[in-house]
Amino acid sequence: MLDYPIKFNPILKEKIWGGEKLKNILNKQTNRDDLGESWEISGVAGDISVVANGEFKGFSLKDLLEEYKDRILGEKIYREFDADFPLLIKFIDANTELSVQLHPNDELAQQRHNSFGKTEMWYIMQADKGAKINIGFKESVSKEDYIARLEEGKIVELLNFEKVKKGDSFFINTGKVHAIGAGVLLAEIQQTSDVTYRIYDWDRTDDEGNSRELHTALAIDAIDFEKKDDFKLNYKKEVNTSSEVASCKYFTTNYLPVKGKIEKDYSNLDSFVIYMCVGGEGHVSVNGNSEKIRQGETLLIPAENKNVQLSTKNCELLEVYIK
Repeated sequence: MLDYPIKFNPILKEKIWGGEKLKNILNKQTNRDDLGESWEISGVAGDISVVANGEFKGFSLKDLLEEYKDRILGEKIYREFDADFPLLIKFIDANTELSVQLHPNDELAQQRHNSFGKTEMWYIMQADKGAKINIGFKESVSKEDYIARLEEGKIVELLNFEKVKKGDSFFINTGKVHAIGAGVLLAEIQQTSDVTYRIYDWDRTDDEGNSRELHTALAIDAIDFEKKDDFKLNYKKEVNTSSEVASCKYFTTNYLPVKGKIEKDYSNLDSFVIYMCVGGEGHVSVNGNSEKIRQGETLLIPAENKNVQLSTKNCELLEVYIK
């Protein structure tokens, strides 16, 4: 019953900073020109993913987890998270800069919001010439200096910016200030959380002249004020081989470029597996049940399936699971 790759209907989010790449490059179905995010797999309350294919078409992710439990998640993950899916999987298009923001850790998020914290990573799928991201501070800064620059409207002077290109990948610990820059299309893997503290929004307003809410006071106790060069991820790009990009207690992400046919053996893994297609297209098969995956699409392989076949002329996948 669970022996097929499960695809979900994307949950599309219009954003003040969104654009047309999710529509024009990743083929998301919308008439909007301000689409900022496509939530591919979500267990966030109010935004629960719904199955798009196969026997469980129309079922919510929550329905599946309540019915099939560890058969989808894996035994250890189910014991920890019960029927809550532990990851939120997205594609993001920044037509203009996102706000400068950060996320609280598990302890603070639980205390304030009854939520998980938000550790995340980015994989750059496409970037316009000269595109940059903000990640961290140029130098370590005191709380007092940070507050003074914020009040003076000069917070940007403290920020570290990195030029980006296709294939670059970054890890964002909780507390680290960050912002996706204009012209960047990326895949994001994160803890299941929608808690964000916005500290600066480039002085922009909406069509009615209203500024978005800032979370200055909440952010103070959550910010990591130290300069840490712990964000740029290096990894191998060996064809038909899973190469680790990022690994933490919340998720592991591998880069897996596929040419021809390969078989993946997950018999030693007690976890679901997610494939995010970040280039090309191919077929993913479980127990003879095949599903096509194209750039911009995502598939979930339930944990009870230990053998997966991949077939393609040329496909780039992010392979995500929890160790």
